[in-house]
Amino acid sequence: MAERYYYGTGRRKSATAQVRLYPGDNGIVVNEKPAEEYFSREIDLLRLKEPLVVTGREGQFRITVRVNGGGISGQAGAVRHGIARALLEADPELRPTLRKGGFLTRDPRVKERKKPGLKRARKAPQYTKR
Repeated sequence: MAERYYYGTGRRKSATAQVRLYPGDNGIVVNEKPAEEYFSREIDLLRLKEPLVVTGREGQFRITVRVNGGGISGQAGAVRHGIARALLEADPELRPTLRKGGFLTRDPRVKERKKPGLKRARKAPQYTKR
């Protein structure tokens, strides 16, 4: 029989993470690599472990993640969101703690589209009077 796991989907900017929490030994694997190898910056590692630290569930789950799209920072945010959602599925009583920490709220900020007649989303060509 297949191993029981808790699932959560996380999103940030254009990154999407599919997270599975398996009860038991600890360790985080992202796209078949250890998290420490995949996310080279320390801040990204700390950010994605935040929901586990706040809820006191560090070391209680083996976590596998499939993440794609976006950049490294966006992917770390997506993994964090996915871990929080999976923790909620594992224990619904964690909702107030996760909500208070802001882990369940999907960050709506995305890159603004370029507008016609402008150089970028908001940068306009230089105005000349004469």
